[in-house]
Amino acid sequence: MQRIIEKAKDFNELVMFEHSIFSLPFIFIGMLVAADGWFGWWLLLMGALAALSARNFAMGVNRYVDRDIDAKNPRTENRPNVDGRIDSNAIMAFIVVNAFIFVAVAYMINSLAFILSVPILIILGGYSYFKRFSSLAHIVLGISLGLAPIAGVIAVTGTITIWSVILSLGVIFWVAGFDLLYSLQDIDFDKEHNLHSIPSKFGAEATLFISALFHLLTVIFWALFVWVAQLGIFSYLAVVLSFIMLGYEHYLVRKDFKQIDRAFFTVNGYLGIAFFFLVVVDKVV
Repeated sequence: MQRIIEKAKDFNELVMFEHSIFSLPFIFIGMLVAADGWFGWWLLLMGALAALSARNFAMGVNRYVDRDIDAKNPRTENRPNVDGRIDSNAIMAFIVVNAFIFVAVAYMINSLAFILSVPILIILGGYSYFKRFSSLAHIVLGISLGLAPIAGVIAVTGTITIWSVILSLGVIFWVAGFDLLYSLQDIDFDKEHNLHSIPSKFGAEATLFISALFHLLTVIFWALFVWVAQLGIFSYLAVVLSFIMLGYEHYLVRKDFKQIDRAFFTVNGYLGIAFFFLVVVDKVV
């Protein structure tokens, strides 16, 4: 039993299950608005399973593909995929199992979700290869998480709405923006090993500017989402709060790069939860 617990801890460290907090609120926002309220326990379970399995698949692929890179980077050399705690075969099995769960869940939701399940997995897995040849990897990561609201709407209605695309565009720039800040930690390593990233190509100051621009676009798209979806005052408050929290995130990073983890995980985690909570309040009121 103890061995099982230890192995579970290793897999948690491998993919960081708690970081699903970035995508879960927005898939549920999409479902909530599409249903114009409560969408039911079945879809809640299916949405959660889809989001978790998709993220586990993406993170598994990333850790599998990046074994050689992670072994050379002092920041990542102690990850389970590098230090021997989880071998390559176990990671591959983890990837396959989560891919199967995601496709199976999509099949149980509706036909459009099932048709799009494999293309979505291809996009999620593709991110791990981009930094080897393109600085657009940050955008690809944004697209990977930005699919969440659209997936939520598909689950409820079997269609794709304009407002869900707008919401997703906001999520894309939000994620790409904070990934830019996070990647500042590896700017020297990326340069030394010829890895493509915006920080290694353009430098720290340009990265901070581009990240701020992306987050400004985030707020604009989220405000457009609230307007097009005809939501209320609490949803507009969510947009204002997002603007304040993103501003605080940039303040932390500019003040001290050692604050990047706090800015990345804490601020963005609370942002998604707060946005979802205020949309819920909007629907209840």
